[in-house]
Amino acid sequence: MIPVKGFEGANVAVLGLGRSGLATARALHAGGAVPLCWDDNPAARATAEAEGFSCQDLMKSGAFDTVATLIVSPGIPHLYPTPNPVVRAALDAGVPVDNDIGLFFRSVATHDWNNFDIAPRIVAVTGSNGKSTTVALLQHILTQAGRRSQLAGNIGRGVLDIDPPGDGDVVVLELSSYQTELARSLTPDVAVFTNLSPDHLDRHAGMGGYFAAKRRLFAEGGPDRAVIGVDENEGAFLAGQLSEGVTDDRVIRVSASRKLAGPGWNVFVRKGFLSEYRKGRQAGSIDLRAIQGLPGVHNHQNACAAYAAARTLGLAPRQIETGLASYPGLPHRSQTIAEQDGVRYVNDSKATNVDSAIKALSAFSNIRWICGGLEKAGGLDALRGQTGTVVKAYVIGREAAGFAMQLDVEAEVCTTMAIAVERAITDAQPGDTVVLAPAAASFDQYDNFEQRGDDFIAAVTTRLGLG
Repeated sequence: MIPVKGFEGANVAVLGLGRSGLATARALHAGGAVPLCWDDNPAARATAEAEGFSCQDLMKSGAFDTVATLIVSPGIPHLYPTPNPVVRAALDAGVPVDNDIGLFFRSVATHDWNNFDIAPRIVAVTGSNGKSTTVALLQHILTQAGRRSQLAGNIGRGVLDIDPPGDGDVVVLELSSYQTELARSLTPDVAVFTNLSPDHLDRHAGMGGYFAAKRRLFAEGGPDRAVIGVDENEGAFLAGQLSEGVTDDRVIRVSASRKLAGPGWNVFVRKGFLSEYRKGRQAGSIDLRAIQGLPGVHNHQNACAAYAAARTLGLAPRQIETGLASYPGLPHRSQTIAEQDGVRYVNDSKATNVDSAIKALSAFSNIRWICGGLEKAGGLDALRGQTGTVVKAYVIGREAAGFAMQLDVEAEVCTTMAIAVERAITDAQPGDTVVLAPAAASFDQYDNFEQRGDDFIAAVTTRLGLG
């Protein structure tokens, strides 16, 4: 646990008592603060009270009279589309609003660090797609190289729930736009921007607000090194803003679509080969084509980002290559779950938006595509012309018929996962790949994308007789 600093003896309100909210309450208590907790869900309040925390309705008159700050869980809107009423009440009372990420960065460093031979390093990764794979891949590379590391943030443990980092340790954080937008302190040693595509637009009032939320990690944080994916305009713009000139190697540009030239520090992939160039000379090269845990161009981009971050931490190219080669992949992200009778079955339930689904479809050929769910803002127009690898789509979700009508491939309305899997397996021929890449959120039928992916795995293994 990371005890929170700066609030000794003060009342700190905590709104939202899920994983991060409870971890925040514990860390505040460990640091000497008095957490005042609230959640609209009675069961969540009961869990907090069972741990000894006081729950107080933060909408009552005068609730913020003695409160030093309000800590908000990531899923609770603080500005768009409209602020949560508790957040608005805090703002009206002049009470600062922060989140667990802000508390982490203000609290993680201790006087003990002065006695370390090597100060701990914090790597923070943000972007639209590939964050989870990039952080998991980086941690795997570090582990294989014998470097102690912890994974936290939007994946794994809450940031305040990790162990205090020791001499030479690395903390790898996945940070969403919800987290970077609100955190009052953002000071990573290395910051990574993977890419940007439309997502969470209602929460950020459009693409400009969405990009601004991501940009805060770099503009507010002032990292020693910045790894920037430059395949979109926003990434290229961000790299340009951070760089002092063409030879400034504090910025490492990353691309999965083209060779990057110039005297700066560049990492890119062409035809499945990762290359690192520095000061105009090649410093490393890795063949990614045979790595099963990293299929497709989008995963090659993730490999570039993880490679670049690992290089900033002092790892040699051959150490990184060893880690890449043994990377098993993450559940629900281009995860091969079975191969039978010449047909491969891939679970990419994390493909919850159109862009991530397009990237999943580009990684395979002869695809039997299971898709559908709760459409996100922006619709499905971007899918048109991007489904050339798809033989047929099998559409799930409560609005499956409407979803299917927007696709430019043959589509069968299945509604449920069980029916979609049954139909796809029946139709599949040797050489085909059955891919779950929904291009939509899961909340119309499932609690989360993990549950949806688990349902796909269960349906496939049962139908194939593997369960």
